[in-house]
Amino acid sequence: MSATTDWSLAPACDIARAVSAGMVGARDVVAAALARIARIDPAVNSFTDRLSERATARAASLDAARARGDRLGPLAGVPFAVKNLFDVAGLPTRAGSRINRERAPAPRDAALIRRLEAAGAVLVGTLGMGEYAYDFTGENIHDGNTRNPHALDHMSGGSSGGSGAAVAAGLVPVALASDTNGSIRVPSAFCGCFGLKPTYGRLSRAGSFPFVGSLDHLGPMARSTGDLALAYDALQGPDPEDPAAASRPPEPAAPDLDRGVADLRIAVAGGYFAQGGDPEAFAAVEQVARALDANRGVAIPEAARARAAAYLITAAEGAALHLDRLRGRAGDFDPAVRDRLIAGAMLPAPFLERAQRFRRWYRDAVLDLFRDVDVILAPSTPCRAPRSGQTTFVLGGIEVPVRPNIGVFTQPISFIGLPVVAVPVWLDGGLPLGVQIIAAPWNEALCLRVARHLERAGAVRAPVAALDGVPPETKPSEAKP
Repeated sequence: MSATTDWSLAPACDIARAVSAGMVGARDVVAAALARIARIDPAVNSFTDRLSERATARAASLDAARARGDRLGPLAGVPFAVKNLFDVAGLPTRAGSRINRERAPAPRDAALIRRLEAAGAVLVGTLGMGEYAYDFTGENIHDGNTRNPHALDHMSGGSSGGSGAAVAAGLVPVALASDTNGSIRVPSAFCGCFGLKPTYGRLSRAGSFPFVGSLDHLGPMARSTGDLALAYDALQGPDPEDPAAASRPPEPAAPDLDRGVADLRIAVAGGYFAQGGDPEAFAAVEQVARALDANRGVAIPEAARARAAAYLITAAEGAALHLDRLRGRAGDFDPAVRDRLIAGAMLPAPFLERAQRFRRWYRDAVLDLFRDVDVILAPSTPCRAPRSGQTTFVLGGIEVPVRPNIGVFTQPISFIGLPVVAVPVWLDGGLPLGVQIIAAPWNEALCLRVARHLERAGAVRAPVAALDGVPPETKPSEAKP
């Protein structure tokens, strides 16, 4: 790296190498990131709280450790930010809501924040999200909409819109997010970055505000496959504080990232996953398939029913979590979120029983497909990012509501907890699209290998949005926990 390196835009892997080698101080890297956030984010509105004092102190401690000759971690000096459903010591955990900001400050950081900081990373702030994660758009009536960095009048996607936008805008190289029905994969597609939804139970959820306990996943987003793998490896490991966390030891993905794909059986999902979307969504899958020489197809059975069952379980479990808030403070919810939760509370119990029985059958049926293939490709979203405030769009020749239909291709996958890497595809100079790289449980490393091959082949990429000179529109708060 040269003396003129813009550290606010450097990849996480380059930052960590340079800080560990003493080529740049962690304080310099963090100062550059905070300055870029202050300059750029008012137009994007991805941050809800900036943690300048905490970040500067943490960076100074890393510089002192290096000066003592201590060995720094694999993410030394790397700035990162987190969706505001992660506990951050000294801040109330908002979860995108008005009600939660009245909660007592969190006594300590969430498990995944602690793991990234143990690897040397530096937390610089919290990021916007849809209220209580019940959102696919990135719009929030309490904190304002997070804007798509590549087109400020378009949606960033949700519910992890702040995470996707912050990465795509070059504000942080890595962000943490959550995915229940598609909340990592949708912003990855709309904002044009990489995202990893791990196997259900792979990463600890301790210290995060829940949405749907049987569907919630946490994971990283980044601008490169290498940075995604670096973060993922630091996040792994069992955690007794999360009852759903698997007892599996860490299985690092970074060492095998460049093994290539020659030994992998890769198929394209047809049927349900090849209809009901814009032609560009399927063209993105075709571009990825060509780059992988993938010419076999596979039919995922009953995917439409899986999506319907996921909706029922989401609505019912989400409503159960919020019943007291609905009874006492219904007027403080986003009306759209409130109405969906109330509807979920009224679902008949036999509907949910049938959905759960189907879920078991569907999981077995999909896992059976992985006897013949290693990886399955599918679109991430049915279209490019809609305009902010847009309420309907046309899919498959039918006008349908935007909010419930953005996740048409993501819900049948997270419904049974499969690992997915979402990759960004740029076709014709317009906004990006996304492709899901899906594998059997615990095979995140395979998904990352495929994503790396595609990145090196130039089939997928995550450029920083051109935002310098964009006039500010909003200003995030400066938090001092």
